[in-house]
Amino acid sequence: MKGLKKLAAVAAVVGVIGTGFAAYASTGTTPVDIASKLTGKTVEELSQERVSGKTYGTIAKEAGKLEEFKTEMLEQKKAVLEQRVKDGLLTQEQADEIIKAITDNQVNCDGSGSSMVGKKFGVGFGQGSGMGKGMGNGACGSCEVNTTTN
Repeated sequence: MKGLKKLAAVAAVVGVIGTGFAAYASTGTTPVDIASKLTGKTVEELSQERVSGKTYGTIAKEAGKLEEFKTEMLEQKKAVLEQRVKDGLLTQEQADEIIKAITDNQVNCDGSGSSMVGKKFGVGFGQGSGMGKGMGNGACGSCEVNTTTN
């Protein structure tokens, strides 16, 4: 029964959080915007690096800005989750569980996007572009917990 409840909760999260880009748009900050601000590179330059297979986390790490990137991504993801709680799409308990998983994962985040936190929760904070890099843009806010389609 407990497993069934957890499965139902995860299914609800998956169903509710498929909106991706809109969640980032509501905060006005996307992973590429954060990486651009921290590295001084344009969104276009970063997008080209992203297409070549680099994650935004890797790009931030190469610029010596990984810790700042992780911090800003966590704040961005908290804002997205807070809005989803306000909209009734998630419970505060679900949001807290996701934030804890992100925070725990950031301890070992190397910017590569290899974490599967977003997959576990079905959140999808950044998978976009079919990059196949686990969590999409390696943003270390989960070391990616996916909400955009960039």
